[in-house]
Amino acid sequence: MAARGGVIVGLPAFDEAARLPAVLAAVKAAAPEAEVVVVDDGSRDGTADVAARHGASVLRHPFNLGYGAALQTLYKYALRAGADLVVQLDADGQHDPAEIPRVAAPVVAGECDLAIGSRFVAASDYRMGALRGLGRRLFAALGRVAGVSVSDPTSGFQALNRRVLALYCEPFFPPDYPDVDVLVAAVRRGLRIREVPVNMRESSRVSTLHGGTRDFYYVYKMLLSLWTESRG
Repeated sequence: MAARGGVIVGLPAFDEAARLPAVLAAVKAAAPEAEVVVVDDGSRDGTADVAARHGASVLRHPFNLGYGAALQTLYKYALRAGADLVVQLDADGQHDPAEIPRVAAPVVAGECDLAIGSRFVAASDYRMGALRGLGRRLFAALGRVAGVSVSDPTSGFQALNRRVLALYCEPFFPPDYPDVDVLVAAVRRGLRIREVPVNMRESSRVSTLHGGTRDFYYVYKMLLSLWTESRG
């Protein structure tokens, strides 16, 4: 895996000190030539210190700004650093770092601008909860109506080139839940998206993204974002 201006592997993280050492070791083994960047989104458990001790570059938010804000901090850093490729994955161990080269390959080959590691384009043992599965199918269907044919729009395991990074650094990028709405924005601006089959593990902890009233807000926000983008 190589890119002319360099490769960054980025992990947005919030209170992931316990899981980071194993994840970072696996990232280093899979992508030894890459700069590893952890974006600490206001953690309270020493996530930044753990990341630094394990050789990662650390970008810190003074308080929790949201998953999307952490990703955009990563994208802005990568653009300034001159990276031509960013591979992003979650810090909780759900994504297998050994599959970083597979996710990155079509972007490196120039076959697409954005590659998404998908749980659903090939048979796997991964099982999503009923409510989340229904939401995934709903937004995948809405995405198809808007011109985005992606089976796993909620996947955070992605590879992006500089064209995508530049777009995602624009003010429209949401600070909380970037999802199928940003994929629609990418396609409408001529960027090419491809899905790559990957295996994913169940997260080892309760999601901080979904649950309780956040699920209802998430649905409302996605519908509003998709409607807004479709009018653009």
